[in-house]
Amino acid sequence: MKTLRTPDARFTNLPGYPFQPHYIEAPDTEGGQLRIHYLDEGPAAANPLLLLHGEPSWSYLYRKMVPPFTTAGQRVIVPDLVGFGRSDKPTEQSDYTYQRHVDWMQTLLDKIKLQHITLVCQDWGGLIGLRLVAHHPDRFDRVVVANTGLPTGDGAISEAFLQWRKMSIDMPVFDLKAIMPFACARPLADDVLAAYDAPFPDETYKAGARIFPSLVPITPDDPASQANREAWRVLEQFGKPFLTAFSDSDPVTKGGDRIFQDRVPGAKNQPHTTIQNAAHFLQEDAGEELAKVVLDFITSTS
Repeated sequence: MKTLRTPDARFTNLPGYPFQPHYIEAPDTEGGQLRIHYLDEGPAAANPLLLLHGEPSWSYLYRKMVPPFTTAGQRVIVPDLVGFGRSDKPTEQSDYTYQRHVDWMQTLLDKIKLQHITLVCQDWGGLIGLRLVAHHPDRFDRVVVANTGLPTGDGAISEAFLQWRKMSIDMPVFDLKAIMPFACARPLADDVLAAYDAPFPDETYKAGARIFPSLVPITPDDPASQANREAWRVLEQFGKPFLTAFSDSDPVTKGGDRIFQDRVPGAKNQPHTTIQNAAHFLQEDAGEELAKVVLDFITSTS
């Protein structure tokens, strides 16, 4: 498997992102190793918050939430998915599958020995993170889902997502500086846009970003559909605290919070919330507000 590694110089002096990098290695498909980057902030003895991003973002998306969490005494783990951020980037779209992304993140959890996890997940962070919960529900104390889902291809898919799926493959240049503003409710400063673009010096680094939407199961016979059905069977027995915190202005995942509220036992009688004036990337639009929701949830369920 051929991989690329974004030069470290691309990550210097990014606004609001003073965090030190950490790395583990995970197996690729050909007997080699991939380097996976993650942030590890706050007291090492505290129970961990695991923050999982989607695409085409990276751990930079959570920069506004890390300080409130660490100030409250939480340990915060924020990985970069393979193909994103400071993690290695396989160059072929065929190198990426849904199952491989789950396996790579499982390797991270195993190598840094995470237990008593509070999962916070958005976009593909939910599609991957909820599979991890289903594999090892004993390792998770609670879950917060935001603008995400766990599709099996058996139900309707939003038109907004189908348009994004087509665009991600067809656009001649996968330009994050142009893409990110469409998924945020508030204008982004030029230096913030540059930070989101930092992991991708040129198009050769973007195979994972381009293919990700096409890995979402939208038909019942998709290669990942059955695994997600099996994950739902576990989640439908998951009685630990489970909170939805979707935004009010995301056409891609609108209404998805009700699915979790109806199907996950741990979601019953929880203080589900809707983050106002926020779009798909609610961590960017209202990161501090979302962090407070998570901290209040931890306090009320500890």
